[in-house]
Amino acid sequence: MEAINRIEQALLAAVSAGQEPGCPPKLAAAVRHAVFPGGARIRPQLCLAVARACGDGDPSMADAAAASIELLHCASLVHDDLPCFDDSPTRRGVPSVHAAFGERIAVLTGDALIVLAFQCLAQGAAHAPQRLPALLTMIARRVGMPTGIVAGQAWECEPFVALPSYHRAKTGSLFAACTEAGALAAGSDPSLWQSFGLCLGDAYQVADDIRDVAVTTELLGKPNGRDLALCRPSSATELGLAGAIAHFDHLLLRAVDSIPPCAGAPALRALVRAESERLVPQATVRDLALAA
Repeated sequence: MEAINRIEQALLAAVSAGQEPGCPPKLAAAVRHAVFPGGARIRPQLCLAVARACGDGDPSMADAAAASIELLHCASLVHDDLPCFDDSPTRRGVPSVHAAFGERIAVLTGDALIVLAFQCLAQGAAHAPQRLPALLTMIARRVGMPTGIVAGQAWECEPFVALPSYHRAKTGSLFAACTEAGALAAGSDPSLWQSFGLCLGDAYQVADDIRDVAVTTELLGKPNGRDLALCRPSSATELGLAGAIAHFDHLLLRAVDSIPPCAGAPALRALVRAESERLVPQATVRDLALAA
């Protein structure tokens, strides 16, 4: 609960800073709608878990890094739900931003969240400004071109993309940002944590493919069956449901094996196990695969 409290406080502070008098009311409301209430907050949790594993030498910077990554993730969801992409009416069980506030405000909300993320990161570096350039450069690379989450979204506009490359850009890249940022914020070597983030992010995207096929819209909090409807690359389509689940298990094992030796390794392994059960529950999705 401590990590969640740190994350929510950091997000609230960042969003509130952007909503001072003078902000257009609809934009302010849409930004808050996009961020609160959140989902599992797995990305900022991962960032803080790695920072703790590395000693958590600068909690303020770790909190800012975690919050900035979550704001970037929220921005990507706002844009992903737009009519020009998924045209999703819901997100996290409530109306998506464009459904609630209109398409123009939704585009601006995503843009505002991206800017707010980097503002939050810069303000969190007060105690260790020498670490800011590396953090800014790394997170920007994991979000933009050539292989960040923006590139992952852009691959959906191309006639063909190899599934591993698509997954690595669309989801794996931002998970790597979480692990690398957690290490950087604590003054540790981020390269030691890159593989862990990439493998876990790849597993998370495979789980998303599985859930799109096997989980109801009500449980997902957004429409299911979108990968097939939009002809998007999907491990569930290419490998079959059982094959995708086996691939998910393999990626999780690789992620756990790539955790560097440290005092925080048991907590990180526990986090991975908890996410595995939340995303692909033994009692539901795997039974469906066996019955298929």
